[in-house]
Amino acid sequence: MKMNHSPYRPPGAQVALAFAVACTLWIFSTSAAAKGASKGPYRKLNIFSSVLSLIEQNHVEDIHEDELIIGAIEGMLRALDPHSSFLTQEEFTMLKEDTEGNFCGVGMEVGIKDNRLTVISPIPDSPAVKAGILPGDRIIKIDGLSTDSMDLMEAVQRMRGKEGTDVTITIEREGEEKPFEVVLTRAVIELQSVEAELLAPGIAHIKIKSFQDGTAAGVRDQIKHMRLIGGGLDGIVLDLRRNPGGLMYEAVKVCDLFISEGTLLSTKGRGGVIIESFSAHRAGTFDEPAMVVLIDGASASASEIVAGALQDHGRAMLVGMNSFGKGSVQTIIPLQDGSGLKLTTARYYTPAGRSIQARGIEPDVVVESLNAPAPDELTQSISQMPAEDDLPGHLKKETVAEKQSNETPVNDYQLRMGYQILQGLVRAKAAKQNE
Repeated sequence: MKMNHSPYRPPGAQVALAFAVACTLWIFSTSAAAKGASKGPYRKLNIFSSVLSLIEQNHVEDIHEDELIIGAIEGMLRALDPHSSFLTQEEFTMLKEDTEGNFCGVGMEVGIKDNRLTVISPIPDSPAVKAGILPGDRIIKIDGLSTDSMDLMEAVQRMRGKEGTDVTITIEREGEEKPFEVVLTRAVIELQSVEAELLAPGIAHIKIKSFQDGTAAGVRDQIKHMRLIGGGLDGIVLDLRRNPGGLMYEAVKVCDLFISEGTLLSTKGRGGVIIESFSAHRAGTFDEPAMVVLIDGASASASEIVAGALQDHGRAMLVGMNSFGKGSVQTIIPLQDGSGLKLTTARYYTPAGRSIQARGIEPDVVVESLNAPAPDELTQSISQMPAEDDLPGHLKKETVAEKQSNETPVNDYQLRMGYQILQGLVRAKAAKQNE
């Protein structure tokens, strides 16, 4: 199974330990806090302790204390912003697996379509592909349990597991009279975040599906391969559509492949203090090919880092629709029991100093998709679900001065338009060189 997550930045052990200790003190040291001054961040802990005690003693049903504590932590984090959250041990493990690009499972992307657990796309060479699972198949049972009441996370957890073990899924398929069962043997799944093809001699289409460990290296390898089989490389369509983000550092490395000097990204924490600033390196830069970058409403976070940097440096023309507008950085902090904390710790800024939080990246050429794919869960996030500035509790916009797949160009309108624009850029660049 594959799920999408926010940027993953493992902090140092000292930070993690300090935060874990802070959490422990917050939860359990209520008596110490009560002895402190009446003013301060922990003055309400005596009320928390009283409420916890009242619930344990008087609620109509028995409730495990751990559930109450976790619920309190989750509620506290929900009060911050939409991207801070508590991760159970299972969720923390899944997040690490997804960002590392491999896990044990059956090998298919799944989502919710028409309130049904639906296969979006089987991953090549996976157990799902070998068993004949098709896009659009509806998974109605997992090991005999109905998926009607399962959320996406639970369904994914049930289909992942130890290598070599079996899971039985019950499929409803259009055109089949009755549901049927398929037994899948779990295997190690290697996620490929980068795909590439030649649109024409010297013109490459490189699609980044997510930013995980090794994505930048994958882009570099694909560029070299496309240059070899295409007899050179005059232009690149870099496709970031429906890319929800991933590892911030991989996004910076991708920027560095195409920009030879200057700032790529900066992050600022509380009070506008600069936490990190990343600069380009001339060595290893592919500065010859002209570039078009495709973005849409589901291009978020790390995708927007790349699009914003290439736009600010004048390195590429952006084509498509306004991006999602997630301009915040989440730090993943491991806790003592194997769970984790995903905490928003900074905003990021493009080289020109733009914060795209709740604003997004505007394309240079607006091109709507005239043939949107079937409305799976991810597509619905583009057309129906709110953007970052609609999410409850989102970080506000900053008032700063700003500068104003398997598809082919034949059946992908946005890609076709990007290809045509790129051809014009290649011709203009060639003419300038001839002058």
